[in-house]
Amino acid sequence: MVRKSQQDKKSVYGAAPEQDPILSHTLAVIVDNEPGVLARVIGLFSGRGYNIESLTVAETDGSKKLSRITIVCSGTVHVIEQIHHQLGRLVAVHDVYNLTVEGAHIDRELALLKVRGKNDKRIEALRVADIFRARVVDSTLESFVFEITGSSEKVNAFVDLMTPLGLVEIARTGVAAMSRGKEGVHDGK
Repeated sequence: MVRKSQQDKKSVYGAAPEQDPILSHTLAVIVDNEPGVLARVIGLFSGRGYNIESLTVAETDGSKKLSRITIVCSGTVHVIEQIHHQLGRLVAVHDVYNLTVEGAHIDRELALLKVRGKNDKRIEALRVADIFRARVVDSTLESFVFEITGSSEKVNAFVDLMTPLGLVEIARTGVAAMSRGKEGVHDGK
């Protein structure tokens, strides 16, 4: 029996092209606070098959009628660059910042979790909440509503631990993010 060498086992087509890794990015988008702007931003994502992992929006400057949309999305470097460029071309968009690329940033999320349980499960839920610095914002004899803030990873870990303890319902705000340091995003072009 003849053994084939490693070289003989290689594909005749050569090595497959390496694919860029898919990474999560946080974008801050300054837009006019007017009807239809959010729909246009979301339409850009859905029309091209891009996924939004988290989306938050709120008015940031009432006198200038500007809002800030924080979007967490994932894709290759090329896809994120396309998203950034295409968002910047929308009429109502003033600025787009890729906080992930532009430097250190802080991101936080708020979640409310309803946990139902009695006896030992109830006590354990309170212990876990204390470790995660979650606050009890509502309590009955059979349930709690916890409020937790922190990174998405922290919120996910808390959810994972509460699930076997009687997790009933979750409401999450989505990510709010801001760059670190003294510089801020510039509202307007």
